[in-house]
Amino acid sequence: MKTGKHGGTMRSLFVRGLRLARRFLRLAAISCFAVSSAAAREPAYDIAYVWHPDQAGVATYKAKVSDILGPDVARRLRVVRAGGEYGLVYLRNGARGSAAATAKVHTRFLTARGLNPAVPVRAQDWASSKTAVPAVGVRAAPPAAEEASSLESDVENYIRGLRRRGLVRGNERSAWLVYDIKADKKLVSINEDMPLEAASLIKPFIALAYLHAVEAGRKPYNGEVRGRMERMIQGSDNPAANWMLRRLGGPKAVQGFLKREYGGIFRNTSIVEYIPAGGRAYRNKASARDYSRFLYALWNGGFPGSAELKRLMNLPNPDRLYTSAPGVPAGTGVYDKTGTTSHLCGNMGILVSRRADGESFPYIIVGLIQKERATRSYFSWMRSRGDIIRRVSEMAYEEIAGRYRFADFGAGSAATAGGKKGPAEVLEGG
Repeated sequence: MKTGKHGGTMRSLFVRGLRLARRFLRLAAISCFAVSSAAAREPAYDIAYVWHPDQAGVATYKAKVSDILGPDVARRLRVVRAGGEYGLVYLRNGARGSAAATAKVHTRFLTARGLNPAVPVRAQDWASSKTAVPAVGVRAAPPAAEEASSLESDVENYIRGLRRRGLVRGNERSAWLVYDIKADKKLVSINEDMPLEAASLIKPFIALAYLHAVEAGRKPYNGEVRGRMERMIQGSDNPAANWMLRRLGGPKAVQGFLKREYGGIFRNTSIVEYIPAGGRAYRNKASARDYSRFLYALWNGGFPGSAELKRLMNLPNPDRLYTSAPGVPAGTGVYDKTGTTSHLCGNMGILVSRRADGESFPYIIVGLIQKERATRSYFSWMRSRGDIIRRVSEMAYEEIAGRYRFADFGAGSAATAGGKKGPAEVLEGG
């Protein structure tokens, strides 16, 4: 079969194109192999939190890190041995950039609780006896185990006694938490992870979300906004809270923000509704432990706008931790928020006691009492349950004063340690 001039030219072009295509494919394969080989050679990274010779101390430290960072991280935390020391390592085995980003997020939560920063480290065979301690690994003494406090059993016995006398009903649940910030020690933990109605206790969370947006330049903080913020926190004003929620995109948006930015703090928090007329907000929930984690981070400046939020929570108003609690000395610093509905009576806050030598001792108190059915005697129930919270607050102060030997330094606090709340009012906060 003969081929004409044009047919020969086409065949020649086809053969040449085929050769070029094969050459391109060979070069592409070599290039891909080189890239994949380079990627394979890039070292993987884990995250380290502490190195120390004391294995028991590192194990204790692991429990604290797990508590702060949550169960997903805790499942991959390991106490490892390297170079004669023990370390706490998050087995991540990821790229350096993503490990650094994760370590940065972890550091924000850990340092707010007084722990070491997280540091990316080269992933190693941690089980090998030849593994050396990473040069960039953090080294610090893990917190020593402390003697258990008797305050928790005292609070339990107090509540149990009230139940026996019928002063707390069978359809009422309560949660209590006391945390000594100075010693970094939990003194009371009763039903701390149980989600209960939040009422107005979520208002500082709304303020946090708004101040976060202010710091990012997305929202203004002018005189009008500041006034609404003060009414929301100091006066527990529901329209002001709903105004803030609307500006932030609604309850769902605020809930998403809290979980996205501070998921390690707000683990049991659920903000699902605006505050209805009359304050009948029964669906928003949070736990005593969430309030405690929030207050701890706030005290340590762990949030954008922490200083402003502390100012707001320190404004004079009646409360259940200091107001009308004679066992808590005058001049005690108070940063708090109350919450009240016909189902819930609660208060969360930081009290700052000051010893006669001038040293300050901040501690967290959360007290929540929830009734299954709405009370028919709102003011009577609110006052009686508020007095229960006041008594627990007095017990907490007695514990702090005893632990730090206030009596050895003279009379109790008579001077403020960061500001004080106003005198008792006829009605309590919302």
